[in-house]
Amino acid sequence: MKRILKYLSIILCTVFLCSCAHIKTDKSRIKLSNPNADSTAQNVYSYICGIYKNNIISAQQESTWMGSTNYETDYIFECTRKYPAMRGLDFMDDDFSGVIERSKEWWKNGGLVTICWHCGADFTGNYDDCRNDEIENWDLIFTDGTPENKAFIENMDHAGNALLELQEAGVPVLWRPFHEFDGAWFWWGKGGANNFKKLWIMMYNHFTYDLKLNNLIWVLGYSHNGKDLSKWYPGNKYCDIVGADSYEVNENGAERRLFNKVKRVTNGSKPLCFHECGLIPDEKQLKETPWCSFMTWHTEYLTDANTKEHLSHIYNSDYVITLDELPGFSALE
Repeated sequence: MKRILKYLSIILCTVFLCSCAHIKTDKSRIKLSNPNADSTAQNVYSYICGIYKNNIISAQQESTWMGSTNYETDYIFECTRKYPAMRGLDFMDDDFSGVIERSKEWWKNGGLVTICWHCGADFTGNYDDCRNDEIENWDLIFTDGTPENKAFIENMDHAGNALLELQEAGVPVLWRPFHEFDGAWFWWGKGGANNFKKLWIMMYNHFTYDLKLNNLIWVLGYSHNGKDLSKWYPGNKYCDIVGADSYEVNENGAERRLFNKVKRVTNGSKPLCFHECGLIPDEKQLKETPWCSFMTWHTEYLTDANTKEHLSHIYNSDYVITLDELPGFSALE
């Protein structure tokens, strides 16, 4: 009997090890769109793909005008005794040095970093500029060697150079440019779907192959409009995570309608994120609509839309990943 139990133990151990090897092999096939992505960015992406549909990553967009750049994260900790796993930053107002500094600090403390960019069509300025500006002639922008093309790329490099600094510091970035493009309320969407796709691919190729930014995880962020998503999609090889945003959680829960539409566009090939919200969906809604992450917008979208009790419930849920629960990505295999 002891001999039989011994053999059974060996068999079970062998099966378990083979199973683990199979999981590791499967994860090794989950590759970023950039074939030269660095190992840390790849580790972060593999982690996101691994938790997708099993857990959700908490994220919080920062503000910089409330007396402290930690206004939102401090408020969350006060309510929950937890910090979000991911910090949302913005190059808006040409805040490149500030975003670099805060990104490095957040990563040093074990957190993930996602960056967006509210700017005008010359890649400077603020929210009003991205709403009010328009491109007069898209063809000149996309024609190699024109003065408009050269100036456009040079201005785009304001962010490119900042992201290079983060690459040199070993910080991977979930990069979310040109968000809510299909809403067509920002200049990058006003030119229509075809020009947007050319714009996205232009930045992707320039950042990836010219600047050799290998620390980026490209996040394509739809709005809540949800109309004909496929015509805006640049293609699977130009993005890594695809998402949508909505501030209508009361009416639509965790936005399964958007989740399903985005999933159809990607043919289920990418993890999907809920990249902006006000009220955070409750735990049941988050499980029913399994985004890989949610990110609450700043200031009153956090403090007024969510009760302190609700925040505590969400951030202390076993389903929600917080800062203290993230692994050390540089050490992952």
